[in-house]
Amino acid sequence: MSSRTQQLTSGTALSPDGTVIAYNRSGSGPAIVLVHGGMTDKSHPTLAAVADALAPWFTVFNYDRRGRGESSDSQPYAVAREIEDLAAVIAAAGGSAMVFGGSSGAGLALDAVAGNPAISRLVVWEPPYHVDGSAPDLPDDFADQLSALVADGRRGDAVALFMTAAAEVPSEAVAAMRADPSWAGVEAVAHTLAYEAAVMGPGNALPTARLAAVAQPILVLTGGNSPEWMVNAGKAVAAAVPRAVHRVLDGQMHNVAAAALIPELLGFFMIAEADT
Repeated sequence: MSSRTQQLTSGTALSPDGTVIAYNRSGSGPAIVLVHGGMTDKSHPTLAAVADALAPWFTVFNYDRRGRGESSDSQPYAVAREIEDLAAVIAAAGGSAMVFGGSSGAGLALDAVAGNPAISRLVVWEPPYHVDGSAPDLPDDFADQLSALVADGRRGDAVALFMTAAAEVPSEAVAAMRADPSWAGVEAVAHTLAYEAAVMGPGNALPTARLAAVAQPILVLTGGNSPEWMVNAGKAVAAAVPRAVHRVLDGQMHNVAAAALIPELLGFFMIAEADT
């Protein structure tokens, strides 16, 4: 076991609506908060590896978004409450932090960053906005459809709908997944898929005006082997944010490898450390 892993501790932050947000803390130095995407939590191997790699230089807060992992949940859901959750973790980190967000977690971080000086720098991995005809065609009531399936006790059908419609997983592959014992764990977070759809907004439309108001430096990363629409979304985010840079990671797909992310995060976040 490495010395960095031994430094990992657990903690909680209290969101204004009473939701308890659980996080792992590791390392020392300026704070970095990691925001995971859909169908996962802070235990995702990529996030754990990223936290471990950053820990020698930064204090890393890797948290469970509400309704996932060890965090609690409160109803009714609203994206504004998730932004408050992130703010609560940043407050626990000392009131200021750099942030990394992946997939719909990138969308959440981009929602939170505009006009928010508590977030000093941001890296996003493949925020799944739909900016051209190559992207999946999602109905404006996609979040409501997912919520309705869960409310009817059809959690597996909600996951299948999300996977096929939003993540473009072939229906045959989803059918095979449903036969695997691991499917029960996926169904356990089915209620949060409507949260992901709400974060991305109707049709996953690019929030151009909100992005134009972002003043912080942002690094937008996409994978060289990802679908064309995801790369185009990254380019569109970088074009909309005044101080953004877009980079393509060769050979990477949406399920990005930690080894590809780590050098990018270290380089971008180390710039801020050198400036202090």
